[in-house]
Amino acid sequence: MAEITICAVICALVFWSTNQGWAKKFYKIVPSIVLIYYLPTLASTLGLLPSQAPAYDWMRDWLLPFSLFILMVTSDIRAILGIGRKAIIMMLFGTLGVILGGPVALILFQAWLPEDAWKILAALSGSWIGGGGNFAAIKEAVGASDSMVGPIIIVDTAVGYTWTGILLFMSRHEKWFDRINRTDSTALQELNSNFSRLEQENRKVSSVSDILGILAIGLFGVLVCGYIGDRIDALIGPLMEAKAPDLAAVFSKFTWMVILITTIGIALSFTRLRETGSRGGTSMAYAALYLFLASLGAKADIMGLLDAPVFILAGIVWIMVHVAVIFTAARILRAPLFLVAVGSQANIGGVATAPIVAAAYYKSLAPIGVLMGILGYLIGNYAGLLTAYLLKMVA
Repeated sequence: MAEITICAVICALVFWSTNQGWAKKFYKIVPSIVLIYYLPTLASTLGLLPSQAPAYDWMRDWLLPFSLFILMVTSDIRAILGIGRKAIIMMLFGTLGVILGGPVALILFQAWLPEDAWKILAALSGSWIGGGGNFAAIKEAVGASDSMVGPIIIVDTAVGYTWTGILLFMSRHEKWFDRINRTDSTALQELNSNFSRLEQENRKVSSVSDILGILAIGLFGVLVCGYIGDRIDALIGPLMEAKAPDLAAVFSKFTWMVILITTIGIALSFTRLRETGSRGGTSMAYAALYLFLASLGAKADIMGLLDAPVFILAGIVWIMVHVAVIFTAARILRAPLFLVAVGSQANIGGVATAPIVAAAYYKSLAPIGVLMGILGYLIGNYAGLLTAYLLKMVA
């Protein structure tokens, strides 16, 4: 409980400071969401917060699904899908960057890495194309040693989360990038503006009844989706493990729950439940999302980088290749920075952080991050196996 309290205090203080005159110049350069992420990281490094705690698991299991469910229910899905194929293309170029970056990193650092390092790097590619379920799937598929999991998890969290922080920081410089890239982001701005205007016009003062109703809808949605996900996993899981063990590792209980939350949330967004957004639902969802982001920051202990220097360097090179590929695609396609950031994070962070990055750029477009993150889940296993094959060739 202490961890949740400290994360809540950090979030509250950051948002309080954004309304203070003495801090406005600072927040014009550094987005508030960066502090929500990195202040817990600093606290964890100094020993004020643990880097691992049951409270973080609780926040992942309840706050994240709650926020995703409410955001989906309160969104205008028809308008969001109008963003079009460019979003998917940018996400797939991000995947290509991960596939290519692994072999490049191994070529450069193979002499200083263990003989079977390609196996654990293959597992990391699964994590960087969708999430932890993909990591487990590829690890088991290639037979990676458990002894190398520790250092590679440090790479996953430290390098991956650092890139998340950079993407959040870049949100403050989106207009500069789009101008340099000669990108027309008018459609995104209008979509976000329309959503924000509608929310303001329809916003009502939240009553106790409204707040309790939103909590009931969100938590009941998480409970139902989690229960159905467990039943699906119990029915299909053994069959998948027998016929397709790699796929079974990807489709965990949590994966099924996220898929159900998205599907049911989209369906309910076409009902009157969508109006809960104007009664405080959207604000409550973002509050839960920011608390979860703070818990992610707490797990990214900077001092852990000292335990795996060569793996860290390989991870940095890997991310740089990913960045080079996706920014090259953005230049060719004249894609806005928003799609670059969300397309990248849908790979590196998956559904857990893609909506957070999306919200840092356009608050009303977080569901795009959810949808793209799920796409990362679905293709991560296949792309990870392809990366494993390329790594084996290099090794």
